[in-house]
Amino acid sequence: MRLVIQRVSRASVTVEGELKASIGNGLMVLVGVENGDTQEDVKWLVGKTVALRIFDDENGVMNRSIHDVGGEVLAVSQFTLTASTRKGNRPSYIRAAGHDIAIPLYEEYCDQIANALGVPTQKGVFGADMKVELINNGPVTIIIDSKLKE
Repeated sequence: MRLVIQRVSRASVTVEGELKASIGNGLMVLVGVENGDTQEDVKWLVGKTVALRIFDDENGVMNRSIHDVGGEVLAVSQFTLTASTRKGNRPSYIRAAGHDIAIPLYEEYCDQIANALGVPTQKGVFGADMKVELINNGPVTIIIDSKLKE
């Protein structure tokens, strides 16, 4: 699984002109699920997401986690994170997991984040043509891949 985590002042998802989810201060997380991903990938990524110290403390140093600041999370499924650009100029999405694997793992990620933070995870609409808006605060953007574990 791959995540793109952005520290945001606010973020929202709209589908066909209808607001589906929005958050204030917190994390906008794009979630890409690949073939072969498992519950262990979810567990590891949830731990990283809630523990990342990317929010400023009283001295302006990134030393606080989403949990520490009481922030919100908006998670959006995004199969394009699995893209391979090795050959040619058209990305290949052959590594993207099918709905039967991707939906349960995405939902599990969202549920575990909610449990860890004690607040519901706001979500995009799986498979929909979404319009995602955000104000990246910093900007702070972190990419995490459960296969690389770096």
